[in-house]
Amino acid sequence: MQSLFIENEIKYIGSQLSPHWIYKNFHILGDAIVSFVGEMDVKITEMVDIEDVITNSPIYSKKMVSFIIEHFGISLSECVLRQRFLICIIIEELRKLLKDKYQITRNGDDIFVNINGQDKKLSVSIATKSITSGLIHIGLNIDASGAPVPACGLSTDLGITEIEVFAKNIMKRYIEENDEILDATCKVRGV
Repeated sequence: MQSLFIENEIKYIGSQLSPHWIYKNFHILGDAIVSFVGEMDVKITEMVDIEDVITNSPIYSKKMVSFIIEHFGISLSECVLRQRFLICIIIEELRKLLKDKYQITRNGDDIFVNINGQDKKLSVSIATKSITSGLIHIGLNIDASGAPVPACGLSTDLGITEIEVFAKNIMKRYIEENDEILDATCKVRGV
């Protein structure tokens, strides 16, 4: 599995969550994880989450760090499981950086940070299946200004400013976990 932090800002509008987007744009063939920074503005017409469509809940963030992952040869259930363990990796990395300054919790595939007694949403996330692959998008607010729900940002609220380093650490850990999963499936005998 390969990774790439994309230096140029990219506005995430939802259409990037499509098969071979990573390969077509960055020439990385096969399983991959990429990360980039930019505004996020997902209109209802680009929504993958049908619940958000039904409730007419567009997604917006002034500035976010996004992760897009593509895995080939996995089911939708496995894709959702991988999404959840990436969320857990992100929480572990946040706790390392922030020590005990904030209470960080997970509700499904969402990350919340308790700031002054209020849980504020840090993330958006979706996992889906294309005709050829499993696709995951996770976005973490850097600056949550204008978000349609009570939200917080990595930089504006939590003081995390080294976004590229943070993103690269998360991608490195995700790849290591995937490698360890593969190793675990190869080292046991069937019973």
